[in-house]
Amino acid sequence: MPALFNHTIIAAKDRHESAKFYCDLIEATEAQSWGLFTNIMLDDGVMLQFAEPPVDIQMQHYAFLVDNELFDRAYARLVDWDITHWADPQMTRPNETNTEHGGRGVYFKDPSGHALELITRPYFS
Repeated sequence: MPALFNHTIIAAKDRHESAKFYCDLIEATEAQSWGLFTNIMLDDGVMLQFAEPPVDIQMQHYAFLVDNELFDRAYARLVDWDITHWADPQMTRPNETNTEHGGRGVYFKDPSGHALELITRPYFS
């Protein structure tokens, strides 16, 4: 069996708020949570575990590959929720999406300040 990505821990200021944000935005599902973790599940079986570490949170980057329909729904939520977003990772093209790599993409931050990206095509296939 090849190695498959299974789960990761995402540092959060408020683990419940962050889990709800991801569930609402990218339509992930709640998963059984335990201990210090609030868990959600992506459709491909990857679990995201949110925890509140006792240290300053360092920004991380998480990119999600979505289909065009979910991109449209998620982008509409970003706009409705008045979340600042950009077409580029340098944050020089506000309130835009991009069409690089043959698909669409957008960058924004989650409630804990992590840099998120939604793309409709992988960079390489």
